[in-house]
Amino acid sequence: MKELQLPLVRLTPEQEAFRHEVRSFLDEERKKGTFATHADSWLSGYSAEFSKMLGKRGWIGMTWPKEYGGSERSAIDRYILTEELLAAGAPVASHWFADRQSGPLLLNFGTEEQKDFFLPKITKGECFFSIGLSEPNSGSDLASLKTRAEKVEGGWVVNGMKTWTSGAHHSHYMITLCRTSPQDEKRRHDGMSQLIIDLSAEGVSIRPIQFLTGEHHFNEVFLENVFVPDNRVIGEVGNGWKQGMLELAYERSGPERILSTFPLLQEAQRLLTEQQDQKGLAEVAKLNARLWSLRNMSIGVAQMLEGGKDVALAASLVKDLGTLFEQSVAEAVRLLLPMRPSVTAERLLDRLMAESVLHGPGFTIRGGTTEILRGIVAKGVASA
Repeated sequence: MKELQLPLVRLTPEQEAFRHEVRSFLDEERKKGTFATHADSWLSGYSAEFSKMLGKRGWIGMTWPKEYGGSERSAIDRYILTEELLAAGAPVASHWFADRQSGPLLLNFGTEEQKDFFLPKITKGECFFSIGLSEPNSGSDLASLKTRAEKVEGGWVVNGMKTWTSGAHHSHYMITLCRTSPQDEKRRHDGMSQLIIDLSAEGVSIRPIQFLTGEHHFNEVFLENVFVPDNRVIGEVGNGWKQGMLELAYERSGPERILSTFPLLQEAQRLLTEQQDQKGLAEVAKLNARLWSLRNMSIGVAQMLEGGKDVALAASLVKDLGTLFEQSVAEAVRLLLPMRPSVTAERLLDRLMAESVLHGPGFTIRGGTTEILRGIVAKGVASA
């Protein structure tokens, strides 16, 4: 059985100072009323203005080369920033996917023209991306996707449909996995490519899928004879599956897989401390211990990414354990404090509980279902 080892990361004094810088900025902006704390803010907290504020500070694409607008800072610095943004429940959804995975995908596989065009805009908080993966009737069997691109003079014509597309109504572009050659049943992952689709292009239509809360985050995206020029193909034609799997490692490994409900946990701890409820605080301590273990695993994956190591197995494990933890926070807090959950409640605890419960079912689905992730882990530890 393969041994899984994650590095133990200890922050330097400079990194701790950076954490305090980020925390001070967020405290100040919250006091100004720039934003209010929400659970699961990385998925549903949209604010183009806040993204531009972060871009001006060099806090988007901060690990990227300076020639593309980045700051060439470490993956651990980016992890610290991400932790603080999520802990504060800040509205970071607008630029989230572009910063987390679309930009790194372009750095790994994009042409110089693509890098020069897209990356500086992303770092300024002016260009947002969505991810076009899921489709109706495919479920977790992504290899069965039906969206296809046919070669024409100067580019490709795309037809198909994507669903559960996060933030498509706010985004400028969507990186779309589609078939560029017929499916071979013996090699189902071959013949797929990644194309950058302009969401304002003719033939693109976006329809909302509302949450139980009434929020609009997910979408259906219909592609009807959408023309995509050749210079918007990412990497090699036919290599989309392998490129996409690398992209998913970025998606599954970050602190957003353990901190979506952290604002609720933090608020519960604050109230229990005020009430001097020792029994309740003991239960919160158990949650904090689990969180700290998960956090050490997650930041270890960030260190592995910094070293260019394969994190597919580790990222799948962290994502599985982390999203189960996120769901358990709401259930535990529900038993510790009296409340009247409502997404329109004035009291912070009541609102955060409602957001956590109503968003919670999606935690173990988005980014790969629990069953898929455990299959990846099982295969990974069994291989020599």
